[in-house]
Amino acid sequence: MRDHVIAVDVGTASVRAGIFDKSGMMLARKAEPLRLRRPGARRGEYISDNIWQTTANVVRAVRLASGLGPERVAGLAFGATCSLVLIDPAGKPLPLFEDETGLYDTIAWFDHRAETEAGALSATGDPAVRHSGGSISPEMQVPKLLWLKRNHPELYKKAGAFFDLADFMTFRATGSRQRSLTTLATKWFYMAQNADPWPRALLEEFDLGDLPEKAGAGLTPCPPGMAIGNLTEEAADALGLDCGVAVAAGMVDAYAGALGVLPQPGTKAPGELALIGGTSSCLIGYGPDPVYAKSLWGPYCGAIYANAWLFEAGQSATGGLLNHLLEIHAEGGPATEFRHEQVIARIQEMIAEAGPGLADGLDILPDFHGSRSPFADPTMTGMIAGLTLDKSFDGLCHLYWRACIAIVLSLRQIVEHLAVNGIPATRLHLAGGHRRNPLLSKLYADVTGLAVHISPTEDVVLLGSAVNAAAASGLYPNPEQAANAMQAPAHVRDPDPALGGYYDRQYARLKILQACRNELAQTTAPLRRP
Repeated sequence: MRDHVIAVDVGTASVRAGIFDKSGMMLARKAEPLRLRRPGARRGEYISDNIWQTTANVVRAVRLASGLGPERVAGLAFGATCSLVLIDPAGKPLPLFEDETGLYDTIAWFDHRAETEAGALSATGDPAVRHSGGSISPEMQVPKLLWLKRNHPELYKKAGAFFDLADFMTFRATGSRQRSLTTLATKWFYMAQNADPWPRALLEEFDLGDLPEKAGAGLTPCPPGMAIGNLTEEAADALGLDCGVAVAAGMVDAYAGALGVLPQPGTKAPGELALIGGTSSCLIGYGPDPVYAKSLWGPYCGAIYANAWLFEAGQSATGGLLNHLLEIHAEGGPATEFRHEQVIARIQEMIAEAGPGLADGLDILPDFHGSRSPFADPTMTGMIAGLTLDKSFDGLCHLYWRACIAIVLSLRQIVEHLAVNGIPATRLHLAGGHRRNPLLSKLYADVTGLAVHISPTEDVVLLGSAVNAAAASGLYPNPEQAANAMQAPAHVRDPDPALGGYYDRQYARLKILQACRNELAQTTAPLRRP
C-alpha cells in the first residue's frame, strides 16, 4: 500500500529529505551539504548535477532509515530556493564557470549580480513592478536573465531552457518540462489572473521576447497539490524508489513552509502570517483579495491555494548573518549546527545571570546583504556600533546575541510597515531553522508583541512539501485537506510583557543607527560591488 510521501528541501547550503505518513508524522530525516562556489561577496553558483546527486543520496538514506520499501511511497515533492538553472537544448548543463570540481550552471538565489538590471526593470513602472512591491529585486529570475543576455549573450542564445530550481528538480525526476505555478508566479513575473499571463511588452523592451518560451510557456503551469508526472526509470533508480511514485509540482522553499504552518482557507484568521526563518527570512500571508505595498512581493494569484492571493515581505540575511559572524570572529570557526548550539547555550547562561541587557551598548544594523523590506534596497549595508578589542568567546556571544536582537527588531519594523499598509499582524507561525534557535523563537514574541505559534514538527518546510506530495499522489483530494490532516497543533509562545519597554528602547536605537547610515550614505561615494 502506498501510504507515505517523501519531501525534499533544497536549501542554500544543504539538501534535506524527510519521509512522512498520512498524519504528518515524520519517520526519518536526512541532510547532506551542497557544493557552493562564491566568486564574490554577493555572488553564488551551484552545480545542478551536484544538487541532483545530493538529493538522490538523502532520499535513498531517508527511505532506508524509515525501514519502508519503495512500494510504500506514494508521492514525492521538492521545495527549493529560487536559484536559476541553465541548460542546453539537450537538457545538459550550460555552465557559467567550470573547473575540476564541476560545471557551475546554477545562479544562487542570493546572487545580486543583476542589481543594475533590476533597477532598469523597476524604472519601467510595468504592472509586474507593482506586483513586486514597486521595486524589482536582483534575486528574481528576469533580472538575472537580463544580466545573462547582456554579459554572456552567447550563453543566452545557446540555452535550451531556464528553470527555477524546484522546476529543474521535477524535470530531472519526471522528464517533464512543465513548470510550477508557484515558481512562475513568484519569481518570473507570471500573472495567472491575466488572459496573457506574461508581461510581453516589458520583456520585448529588454530584448527578452523569447524568455517565456525558454521558461516553459507552451505548457500550462501546474499548481500545488497536482502531479507533474511519475518518476522515470532513471530517476527512480537514482532515488531508490520506483516508477509508481507521483511527483508534485515544485514549490519555492519558503512557500512550502507557509503551506506547512498556515491555516487553510476558511479557517485562517486575518493577520496570521508564516515566518519562515533560515539563511534569509520570509514573512508570508494570503487572503481572498490582492494587496499592494512598497517592498511587498506580490500579490501572487494561486501560488499556494487556488484563488488566494499570496504576499511576502522579507529579510535577505538572517541566519546567514549569524553564520557570517561565527565565520569571521576569532572564536567562531565554521558555522556548524554544533557551534551555533555552543554559542546559544552560553548566551542563555549569560541572560540568566544578567538579563537581556548583557551586551547593551553594542548595536547592529543587520542589512549585510541589502534590504528586501521595508526599504527594498539591495545595495544597503549593515553596521556595528560599540565594538571593542574583545576577541574572547564571550565577546563573540555578545555579538551574536545583539545580532539576534537586530534581526528581530528589523522584523518588527516590517510588521509595522505591513500594518500601515492595511495588513495588521495578529500572530506568527514560525518555521525553518529559526524554530530550533531558542533565542530567536523567544525574541520573535517579546520584540514584536505577537504570539508565536511553533509547530511540534521538527522541519515544517519539509512538512509543507509533504502536504503537497500527499495531495498530488491522491492520499488527499487537495492541499487544503492534506494540510488540515497533517499539521499538528502548535505550541504558543506569548510575549513577555515585562520586556516590552526594554525592546522599545532597543528599537529606538535601531532607528538612530538607520538615520546615521542614511546621513553617511549622502556623503559617501557608492561602493563598487564585486
